[in-house]
Amino acid sequence: MQNFCGELLGTFILVFFGCGSVAVSVLFKAHTGLFQIAGIWGIGVALAIYSVRHLSCAHLNPAISIAMVVAQRMHIKKLPLYVLAQITGAFLAGLSLYLLFSSSIANFELTNNIIRGSADSTTTAMMFGEYFPSISLFNAFLAEALGTFLLVLVIFSLTEKCNVGRPSNEFAPVLIGAAVTAIISIIAPLTQAGLNPARDFGPRLFAYLAGWKLAAIPGPKGGFFTVYILGPIIGGIISALFFTKIIQPFHVKTETKSCA
Repeated sequence: MQNFCGELLGTFILVFFGCGSVAVSVLFKAHTGLFQIAGIWGIGVALAIYSVRHLSCAHLNPAISIAMVVAQRMHIKKLPLYVLAQITGAFLAGLSLYLLFSSSIANFELTNNIIRGSADSTTTAMMFGEYFPSISLFNAFLAEALGTFLLVLVIFSLTEKCNVGRPSNEFAPVLIGAAVTAIISIIAPLTQAGLNPARDFGPRLFAYLAGWKLAAIPGPKGGFFTVYILGPIIGGIISALFFTKIIQPFHVKTETKSCA
């Protein structure tokens, strides 16, 4: 229960801040640039990790949990519990944002002649799930996989005890959040930069139940499973193998005394 509560609460915090920044940008034009939204996502990640890392490992992302299992940093028996908690936390964050902004969403739809559930309603559905309107399915998959590869690589590097260049544990969440900000700033114009199957599927499932229907799942172009679930998972697995098989041995050789 401690691990479950930690992952649920942490993912809720992350998604509430991140999707909330997208919501106020869509509804109120509260932000003037991508970097502002990316920065709020990064802050949300850092705050979520600080808030729950004493309860769980603060993965907050199924792709990271699976990467940790592949790298033998977590037992596979914990994986279903972590993933369920992460998806539940993301779903509840989507629900909370809808309760907070439901009247504003309805007014936005009325003003812009948007029928919820139609293809045009992706304008509001993107507050919950993500879309890739201007690129191919393959390019979207590649963007999500590569973005998650980089994120997992940074996380492993910052938490590898043999890495003499890493900062103290107190600063790691801030740098992980900064990495998220940097990656979103590059990947978001292509796919909105999910990098996290729970962050996408939890709020997307809520949007489906709240009336967006096919505009949410599977979306106008489909492919949400391939791009936003499979892409990050594969990117995370490749990153975990790359780090443990290639990078980690170099760290061990460099700082054998510290590791011992």
